[in-house]
Amino acid sequence: MKIATYNINGIKARHETVARWLAEDAPDVAVLQEIKSVDEAFPREVVEDAGYELHTHGQKGFNGVALLSKTPLEDVVRGLPGDDSDEQARYIEGTAIGETGAVRICGLYLPNGNPAPGPKYDYKLGWMARLEARARDLLAAEEPFLMTGDFNVIPDDRDAARPEAWRDDALARPETRAAWRRLCHLGLTEAFRTRNPTPGHYSFWDYQAGAWDRNDGIRIDHFLLSPAIADRLTDCTIQAEMRGRTKPSDHVPVWLDLDI
Repeated sequence: MKIATYNINGIKARHETVARWLAEDAPDVAVLQEIKSVDEAFPREVVEDAGYELHTHGQKGFNGVALLSKTPLEDVVRGLPGDDSDEQARYIEGTAIGETGAVRICGLYLPNGNPAPGPKYDYKLGWMARLEARARDLLAAEEPFLMTGDFNVIPDDRDAARPEAWRDDALARPETRAAWRRLCHLGLTEAFRTRNPTPGHYSFWDYQAGAWDRNDGIRIDHFLLSPAIADRLTDCTIQAEMRGRTKPSDHVPVWLDLDI
């Protein structure tokens, strides 16, 4: 099973890019972030014409996540547990059935948190604590699962071309990295780093100041795997060439290959 996570930075602006990507690269399951569309306004034909079932959790002009699958998804739920007052559309779950097993897919768009410190950063850390609680619940239920999406976390200095530029940013502050480590230390496997331990791999390049041309990137799009799914991992790669295509997102897809 090939699963891809992709922050598309707006389905309205990127519908042709997404349609071409689905047709040419054909993930079995795609997890999208920043669709920036309410559910009823999402151009369903973009994905349904490519043979995908679509589930969205949208919000007008901001945020929004989606699950796309070539096979039916079971038990789809929207919203991260733990705060009934949270109205931001940042989380969706569904179970994908493979040929030899199933995996619970938790798609997320974690808050940016800037400026930090401040209320937005407090929201980010609170959201990460809720995500940790959700991971604990899934582990306790012994359900094979993965968490994937735009985490807005630079795990360590290997994951930035210029780490010094991010020292005080919400993506790399010590509190953010500590929350990330707590999540990983539950027993989750960070898929990309099991296959690619070296620096110089990025999934985001800003639109400003020629970041793509200078390879001034950061790695903030991740897969975290529960133990049962980590045992099924065959590869994890970053599709960096997408950043050089016409009308690109500032993020590129990250791919996970599972023996399921």
